[in-house]
Amino acid sequence: MPKRTIDDPKVVSREEWLVARRELLAREKQLTREHDKVREQRLQLPWVKIEKNYVFDGPNGKESLADLFQGRSQLVVRHFMFGPEWQEGCFGCSFASDHVDGALVHLENKDITYAAVSRAPYPAIAAFRQRMGWNFHWVSSFASDFNYDFHASLSPEEIAQGKAEFNFELRDSNPQGEEMSGLSVFYKNPSGEIFHTYSCYARGDEGGVTTYFYVDLTPKGRDENGPTFCLADWVRHHDRYGTPQPSAPAANLIQLDAAAKKA
Repeated sequence: MPKRTIDDPKVVSREEWLVARRELLAREKQLTREHDKVREQRLQLPWVKIEKNYVFDGPNGKESLADLFQGRSQLVVRHFMFGPEWQEGCFGCSFASDHVDGALVHLENKDITYAAVSRAPYPAIAAFRQRMGWNFHWVSSFASDFNYDFHASLSPEEIAQGKAEFNFELRDSNPQGEEMSGLSVFYKNPSGEIFHTYSCYARGDEGGVTTYFYVDLTPKGRDENGPTFCLADWVRHHDRYGTPQPSAPAANLIQLDAAAKKA
């Protein structure tokens, strides 16, 4: 049976609608319960101790990975796509980051610090952060192996070999660029030891983009039907709606998103 569209809706009585809604509700509840099981399994994931001394450039000068915790025991890092030569940060990562500032007070009172990390030099990060009006902490890993070790950037060797790890699998490296997005989570114990506890890439961090939650409730849905068949069809930097999408780093994101939907 062909899929219904916004131009060809199925209009029924209230009684028929309730039957269909209850069928969908049963599936939604099933999905919620499965999500609870996955969340519990995530809590049981083993940890890896961080042995390397990562140093970043930020508003306070040189900052270690331990400094990013800002006195808390848990740290969520956004791998923000912003390459050293780019004029601005990725519009997809910007879309996700637009949802962060309002959550900071709740995260911080739950013993969680949020920070973004990019390879762009810190002055470029600071200027773009000011332009976008964000308040979350954001540092540069330009002089660090951090992005490479957590598979958020392709190393020169990976580009030369044409193979790189993405989403925990060895894949053909992205010919359109060196940067990927994702989230990594760390824990610091009372002795100061730091552990990597979790990372997610591709669509694994989509739950943090609450705009999609509301979009998915509406009749048109995501409506990402071309030409890119991903968020590049409609998302812009929030100060650029009504303008064409810049070509870079759009190509990187488009290819990454297409691969993510298959992951």
